[in-house]
Amino acid sequence: METGKEFNALLQVLSGEQQVIQRTDQKAFTLLSILGVFMVFFIVHFPKIQMSAFNFAMMIIYFSSAMGTIYYLVRVIIPRVRKHKTKIEDGSVEKDEVINPTFFAGISQFSSPEEYALYLKSIAKDDGQLYQMFASQVFALGKINLEKNTNIRLSMFYFIAALLSELLIIMAMAYSRALPYLFSS
Repeated sequence: METGKEFNALLQVLSGEQQVIQRTDQKAFTLLSILGVFMVFFIVHFPKIQMSAFNFAMMIIYFSSAMGTIYYLVRVIIPRVRKHKTKIEDGSVEKDEVINPTFFAGISQFSSPEEYALYLKSIAKDDGQLYQMFASQVFALGKINLEKNTNIRLSMFYFIAALLSELLIIMAMAYSRALPYLFSS
């Protein structure tokens, strides 16, 4: 009975981590789409911008920020997470040789569905190995979520900088066009 509670808790955490990954990916794709719309709008109106030192500086900030946003959003969509290595008591590092059959990288190491099924059955017979397999999956998803959330925060910073610089350029253009009409006598 105690093993059932442990597995239920682990599976609940696993489900939560998977939902966080899905939401983060959805945010990244949405933000990438919004940035694309703003970039198309900006590029269409780019020839109309009267170049000044302020507008030039804002354009440099805009394009740099847009590139930063794209870079970090791609890192959200395709995170780069290093494999976890276990330290042994003597201080050396041991490479984890156990194949995790719950991830694509582990599944793809098998040459046939039968070989995969046999391996999965052998793990399922031992509650300790089964629990370890799911615990390692939860740990890996937690690391992926950490990486994704760090990158989504950085992409938001760059996205806001891009939008602010674009809005400042638009405001400067509007002010320069309206200036003769505002102070004419």
